[in-house]
Amino acid sequence: MTPRGSARSHDLLLAAATELFAERGYDRTTVRELGERAGVDPALIARHFGSKAGLYLAALTTELGQQMPADLLERDRRGALLERLSRRGAGPVFQAALRAHEDPEVQDAARRELHGRLVAPLRRRFEHEGLDRAQLRAELATAAFAGIVLGRGSGVFDALTNASIEDIEELSGALLDGLRSPRAAEN
Repeated sequence: MTPRGSARSHDLLLAAATELFAERGYDRTTVRELGERAGVDPALIARHFGSKAGLYLAALTTELGQQMPADLLERDRRGALLERLSRRGAGPVFQAALRAHEDPEVQDAARRELHGRLVAPLRRRFEHEGLDRAQLRAELATAAFAGIVLGRGSGVFDALTNASIEDIEELSGALLDGLRSPRAAEN
């Protein structure tokens, strides 16, 4: 295989993994399905990523990009995430907020990504604003946002599923902003 073909197989597998892990989760996605979705031999997963877990870890790293995001209280950040997740579905990082993975390496990577990209920016904001229990507030906000994203994609909540991105962004912002009240975490 040429280097160009090798890079293409790598990219196709990564794209397929991001889609399938978002649709079915890590445990219910097979190596065979990954290869089929990518249109390549599933044995190439081992060559490029070492294992299915390695491919999942790569999908986690690339899902949100390398740039440190603004926190979820920033309207543009929240709106952009909602827009992207509405098009692509909840990816591996948001799936990690829903349930733990059986593979400890995968769980640890998902936790790091979720905390690094969503919880930490909020914690820093809450600390900067002098709020107590900044970590708890940040985790509550992240869990609420993940629930909104996953609930929207589940089809169980009709109004949430059919609402515009603008409406969800506005109302979720009001919900998350409530955690900035000094008494929000006391009750």
